[in-house]
Parts: sequence; C-alpha cells; structure tokens
Amino acid sequence: MTPKDYKITSQINIKDLATKPSFNVDKEALKKELKKTRKQLGELQDKLYAHGKYSVLICIQGMDTAGKDSLIREVFKDFNVRGVVVHSFKVPTELELKHDYLWRHYIALPAKGKFGVFNRTHYENVLVTRVHPEYIMGEHIPGIHSVSDINDDFWEQRFKQINNFEKHIADNGTIIFKFFLNLSKDEQKNRLLRRLDKKEKNWKFSAGDLKERKLWDNYQDCYQDILNKTSKEKAPWYNIPADSKDAARVIIANILLETLSQYKDIKEPELDAKTKANIDVYKAQLDNEK
Repeated sequence: MTPKDYKITSQINIKDLATKPSFNVDKEALKKELKKTRKQLGELQDKLYAHGKYSVLICIQGMDTAGKDSLIREVFKDFNVRGVVVHSFKVPTELELKHDYLWRHYIALPAKGKFGVFNRTHYENVLVTRVHPEYIMGEHIPGIHSVSDINDDFWEQRFKQINNFEKHIADNGTIIFKFFLNLSKDEQKNRLLRRLDKKEKNWKFSAGDLKERKLWDNYQDCYQDILNKTSKEKAPWYNIPADSKDAARVIIANILLETLSQYKDIKEPELDAKTKANIDVYKAQLDNEK
C-alpha cells in the first residue's frame, strides 16, 4: 500500500470509492504492522519536535461509527504526549459563534514541532451545516436573513475560503493530511446495533444517530463535493476504506510515515560548534561533582 493508492487526485463519484480494503484482513498481522509503524512514527515525531520548523495537521472526517476515536487512540499511542494535541469539535459555543466559522479551528492549529489531530474538522462547516442549513442562522452572518439566502454561491465561497485557509497554513510550514473514513451504510448499521446489543457500549448510542442516518444520501453528496473541491496538492484528501477498523488504522499510519519520511530536512539539530568542542569538558565537570 502506498499513499497514492488512496489519494484523491481527480474528480470522483463517491459511490465508486472503496469502503473495504483491497487486501486480505488478517487482524493479528495488521496489529503487528500497526505496532511497528506507530513506533517509527513516534521516533519521527521526536525529530519533528526537535527540528521545530514544521507542524503536522491531521484531519479526520467520517460518518458516525466510522471509528475516528479508536483510530486516534491506536495510531498515536506511541507518541510523546507533549508532541501531539487532539481537538474534537462539537457544536460551536456561544463564544465561537461570535467569531467567523474558521476561528476556532485556526486557534487550535498545532505549533511548529507538534502534531495536531482534528477529530471532525472545519469541514463540518460545509457538511452538517449544508445538510442542516438552519444551523447557519446561529452564525449571524451579514446578508443572511433566512435559510433561503443560503444558496450555491454561499457554499462555493466557503469552499474557496477553506482552500485559502489550508494553502496559507501549508505555505507557512504545516503539513496537512485529510482522511475520509469511508464507511458503508451496511457496516454503520452493524456498528449501531453493536452499540445497542453491548451494555458497555450503550452510552455511545444516541437516537440522533438514527435521524442522521436517514439523511445518509445527503451526507454522501456533501462528502463528494468536499473531496472534489478541496483535495489540493498541499492539502490532499485520502479515501480510507473504513469497514475494517484494523485496516484503516494501518493504512493511515503508513500514509503518515511514508509521506513524512520524504521530508529529508526533518532531523535533530546539531550542537553549536562551541558546545560540541567542549563536550569532554562538560563530562569532566559532571564526573568530578562531589
């Protein structure tokens, strides 16, 4: 598997995108592969942190039950906690609604040397709000007086704003990955049933999940537009077959490792000449301490 196998590089029909991996799913083999890859990612993270010139933004989108939370837990398990920050974006707060819709995402961006993971992302602003345009009214946007004012031009402008936002941060040192966890409707049904069948999983279930499931086709149409309009060279989308959680984790971990390994300038900084020349002196000072 290579990143190009999953990268969106041309116009797609979402119905043609795979929800199941193209390789045999051996769970034990995949767990071993993930363990090896995430260890390498952890080592690379240390270099990125010491290097301090790039940040990495990982955007994860997918329908309910696509496996976002468990994927984050498993893929980033070997990261130093000081080097990765996860943000889960929920319904905007009162404060967030007093700013433009990208504000809360901008202030959550990772600092140089760090990884940032967005669990649900700024794309909710052309996804959930597009399926439920009435939510836009809470943003108090000039010129938007009713839902009827939210037309195709409005959404095209948002796509343009998001592309500009991502280009800006990419040009300033943020390496962007966008993963669409592509779950089939049948597999979502199975996972919702498991949440109901297993007592320890009941807390994850919400009746709202079933209401949103009825809007499946609307969401798929919106995702298709997102993938077609915002997969750019410096901010590409990857279609991740998500019917197998184990496979999805391995695919994403490998895409991250292979892509980041191409940045040959990411390495630990060398000591300055004066410090390097006096290493033996510093060792002697420490050895001679009483």
